[in-house]
Amino acid sequence: MDLGIDLGTANTVVSDPRRGIVFDEPSVMLLPQGARRPKVLAVGREAADLLGRAPSRFLSVRPLHDGVVTDLESARLYLKAVLQRAGRRSWNPARAVIGVTADSTPLENRALLEAAEESGLRPVTALDNAVAGAVGCGLDPLERRVHMVVDVGGGTAEAVAFCYGGVLAQRTAKVGGDQMTVAVARFLREQHQLHVGEIEAERVKIASAGVDDGPLVVQGRDGVTGRARLATVPAADVAAAVRPVVTEVLRTLIACLDDLPPQGLADVLAEGVLVFGGGSLVAGFAQELERELGLPVKLAEQPLTCVAEGAARALRNRPLLAAYGRH
Repeated sequence: MDLGIDLGTANTVVSDPRRGIVFDEPSVMLLPQGARRPKVLAVGREAADLLGRAPSRFLSVRPLHDGVVTDLESARLYLKAVLQRAGRRSWNPARAVIGVTADSTPLENRALLEAAEESGLRPVTALDNAVAGAVGCGLDPLERRVHMVVDVGGGTAEAVAFCYGGVLAQRTAKVGGDQMTVAVARFLREQHQLHVGEIEAERVKIASAGVDDGPLVVQGRDGVTGRARLATVPAADVAAAVRPVVTEVLRTLIACLDDLPPQGLADVLAEGVLVFGGGSLVAGFAQELERELGLPVKLAEQPLTCVAEGAARALRNRPLLAAYGRH
């Protein structure tokens, strides 16, 4: 059994080369509070549905922060629960490639690989999310021309340029989809006196990408009366609320372009920049980058799953793993 895993701050995606996407749910689990040997009570969407609703005797845990493992035991428990949900049986050995952030340290990668091995995966290889996403979109990181991709995840945004088996330039911004969600919640609180939870703010952020200038209906708690209230908010206002985060991503991309040699820059100007990740779906994101950069910006066909799909394909590409894999 082979698996490609995109273990993101916001969402986890698992791809099987034969069965396709077998798990695509939020990166959160529910544990009993204070247990010495905690047992996962819910994982993924089931656990996310209980955010802000679960009694105090339960603890909602996100095993990653800014794309890296924060607690080895939590990551092991989470991965084991995800693999069970994905259909892996304990007696069935599984190879895996797991996506990691471009700026992750060897120590952080080692923690992730140890958690994966203890959850039953072996052997495991770490691969940069940007490279895995490029493979998932049909690009070849081994060919003799420069490709540039931008991965906007939950906790980080990365711009990476690579060619012929090596990374030429990479920049990381510690902002992403989570900061966009926070910006939406702050905008609703300050401009509409409406308090919303994380799930509603995330829903509004995503919904704004599906409308042009039309209104969005938002439900929350009135900041003055404390009662439940509905508000109508223009989608353009939501896009404006997340623009500071988009601007930070833009700065990161420009810095990465500045690091390229002239011939590499010529390749990017001819081919454009590929963007993926949940944050890339925010209304006007790709258009904003294209307008500011003056070069083509293409949104991946499957921006939420291409990293896991590319990681799964990489398992059968030994030269690729030899060039880009981290062990």
